[in-house]
Amino acid sequence: MIHKLEHTGVFVNDMDASVKFYTEVLGMKLVKRGRLADGVELGFLAFPGSENVEIELIGRGSDDKPDNGKVAHIAFTVTDIEAELIRLKNLGVKMIDETPRVILDGDKIGFFFGPDGERLELFEPKK
Repeated sequence: MIHKLEHTGVFVNDMDASVKFYTEVLGMKLVKRGRLADGVELGFLAFPGSENVEIELIGRGSDDKPDNGKVAHIAFTVTDIEAELIRLKNLGVKMIDETPRVILDGDKIGFFFGPDGERLELFEPKK
């Protein structure tokens, strides 16, 4: 039986830049980092107190990535989406949405890009 989201894998070109982005900009912590026998570097990150769900950064140091699909986006829950969008913009993050979109029954979302062009989403549930 499947019972939780374990991690989401994201291909990255520069592991150091990606770890810095996810830790310093998004507030995650680096849980584990290392290389596999074939040279692939992995970095696992999680939010403090929520270590049961991780992002796995997968780096080879180039654009040479296997053709096995891609991640549509990774979503992060926030309590004040407007403030977070402003904070990200002020940090120089490339934004897709500078103001939140309202979807469904009042949930708010806003998209931005990570350092390798990965689409990231802020999600504020309806209060």
